[in-house]
Amino acid sequence: MDPKIYQASVRDVQLGEQVTIVAPCNLYECTIGAHSFIGPFTEIQKGVVIGQHTKVQSHSFICELVTIGNHCFIGHGVMFVNDLFTKGGPAGGDTSLWKKTNIGNHVSIGSNATILPVNICDHVVIGAGSVVTKNITKPGVYAGNPAKMLREL
Repeated sequence: MDPKIYQASVRDVQLGEQVTIVAPCNLYECTIGAHSFIGPFTEIQKGVVIGQHTKVQSHSFICELVTIGNHCFIGHGVMFVNDLFTKGGPAGGDTSLWKKTNIGNHVSIGSNATILPVNICDHVVIGAGSVVTKNITKPGVYAGNPAKMLREL
């Protein structure tokens, strides 16, 4: 029996002007704003919206229901989550259980951070390796597991 093999690709993506994508990437049915950069080994799923002048570094995963603002930085290996396993395991095909994430403008997220379904306001820095479990409503520097404010900006 032959295996199913899917190739990484860029398909059905709305791209602003002067976007840079470094292959291989798997981007589909998403929107990438003008002057943005997408590093290699990145997956951006359908419905994701990434603003202008935003940089997504390599090995990051941006799942459905994520919106990222303008002038943001997403470090290497950042993982976004939309399924909180509310029924004790993956939602599978029941996408009604998935939750949204909204990232404001001028937000920097350090390498290997994990972002659960939250809202993050403008002008926030998330430290490398942090796990964001709750909404962030005040500009500042946040770090840890769970991420907590270290100082205001």
